Parts: sequence; C-alpha cells; structure tokens
Amino acid sequence: MAGEAGSGALRELILVAAVGLAGLLLAMVAAFAPWHATPADSAPASLVELRGPGDPGFGPTVEHRG
Repeated sequence: MAGEAGSGALRELILVAAVGLAGLLLAMVAAFAPWHATPADSAPASLVELRGPGDPGFGPTVEHRG
C-alpha cells in the first residue's frame, strides 16, 4: 500500500510541476513577445502628456499688451 500511495503522489507532483512550467512559459511569452502595431490598429502607443494646454508653465509664455 505504501508503494501505491507514493507513485500517486509522485504523479501528482509531476503534474503540478508540468502545469507550473507551462504557466511560466506562457507568462514569459506574453511578457517578451513583440507587440508591434498593425495597419488595422487605430494608432500606435505613444507618450501621454500629464499637463493640459491651460496649465501654467506649459509651452512658451506670451506677453499680452493692451
């Protein structure tokens, strides 16, 4: 009986290790795969400005005379 329980536990550990390795492989593929824009995409990724045009200190200052 002890031999039967040991082989079942070994199979379960091998299965858990295989599923873990498969998950790690999929995570690495998702992390390191190139994410190039295709012609069907609306716009490629770019930097986003954190300040709006009405914020002080944005762009060249214009002196108003009048």
